[in-house]
Amino acid sequence: MKQYDVVIIGAGPGGLALAYPLKEAGLKVAVVEENLWGGTCPNRGCDPKKVLLAAVEAKMRNQYLIGNGIKNASEINWQALMQFEKTFTDPVSKSSRAGLVDAQIDVWDGHAEFIDQHTLKIDGESISSEKFVIATGQRPGRLTQIQNQELMETSTDFLKMEQLPNEIAFVGGGYIAFELAMIASGAGAKVHIIHHNQRPLKAFPKEYVDNLIQQLESQGVEFHLDIDLKSVESQDQRLKLSDNQNFEQVVDRVFVTAGRKPNDDALNLKNIGVQTDAGGIVVNQYLESTVDNIYAMGDVVSKQIAKLTPVARFEARYLAKRLTGVTKDKIKYPAIPTVVYGMPKLAKVGVELDEAQKYTDRYEIKTAEMTKWFTYSRLQDPFAKVSVIHERDTGKIVGAITISSEAEHLINDLTMLINQGGTKNQIDNQILAYPTEASDLSYM
Repeated sequence: MKQYDVVIIGAGPGGLALAYPLKEAGLKVAVVEENLWGGTCPNRGCDPKKVLLAAVEAKMRNQYLIGNGIKNASEINWQALMQFEKTFTDPVSKSSRAGLVDAQIDVWDGHAEFIDQHTLKIDGESISSEKFVIATGQRPGRLTQIQNQELMETSTDFLKMEQLPNEIAFVGGGYIAFELAMIASGAGAKVHIIHHNQRPLKAFPKEYVDNLIQQLESQGVEFHLDIDLKSVESQDQRLKLSDNQNFEQVVDRVFVTAGRKPNDDALNLKNIGVQTDAGGIVVNQYLESTVDNIYAMGDVVSKQIAKLTPVARFEARYLAKRLTGVTKDKIKYPAIPTVVYGMPKLAKVGVELDEAQKYTDRYEIKTAEMTKWFTYSRLQDPFAKVSVIHERDTGKIVGAITISSEAEHLINDLTMLINQGGTKNQIDNQILAYPTEASDLSYM
């Protein structure tokens, strides 16, 4: 039986980011993966999504400026776009695995499950390790309560579909639904978002979600709220969605976008004492599970903060120090930006707007509609808005939310300020390239 110092289960961005520094520190390391090496983000998540979105952004920017220097509207060739996407996704798994092999890190292909807290079985073969790190991520959720739910596809299917259907429905109102809806609509499909209550995208303030919905509706996206979908039926080579009451919608393809499920249910964790809940593996502030030599990181962890690729990499950097004895400190997260990508984009960071509105004695909120500001007017951006939250006592910027075609750039500027304890006076003392989103900060 092969023995290791650390075995990492899951070869996504977090697992890979941890394996190399552990190896460089002289530890004997192995990585186990049963699916695509490289993980969800580069294979079937954020990277291919951004490739598709690049074409939608180009089309929309063109469209905004028709009559103002641009003569003709552009069109998206979905098949050509998907071929372009494959140039990014196809090499990922092979190159990710090869990188580990080149670094003399052992790689294991197959399904892993624990025999005991020091022994792992991989498709019939066993290995042992002093420590394990679980980084198995999440997978798309399913809606098993819906009749014929097997007719519904997932985001993974969307990101590899060769033909763009004429009419698409997304069931669920989270950020994945909004992002894929904006891609499909921008590429020319008729799009429906079906959500079970009146509050889609609940992680963001309602005021800004309403702004985003208005922009999507102006692009032709239809929202069906308070619809508790009950069944999907084949009908003349299309699909009929129904709540068995007054709602019916016929589309060509339907995708479940109702959240994701942690990949913690096939590792035999319960039998070795690792605690899990609905959100994933329960860990403490050292990323330790309830079994002292088993750690977890990334999207498989049950946590309140956003489950994002850069968070997994941040946790990997922390665990590299923790497992090599460089630090004994608890993990401390900085302010983490979250973006709903599309046209427009919705982004936030730091203290939530709802909290700031609740504690007005502590926080000051400054909101500006920026549509007519030069940065956005020159692009003919249909709508741009920002709210910046300051601490009244210190003047520090502690939170922000913004919507525009440039929102991800502005939120990164604000994230840097928040994590450096920036104040308005410090912004005023900077000379930034003009005209840019960053140079607008002093006006906020």
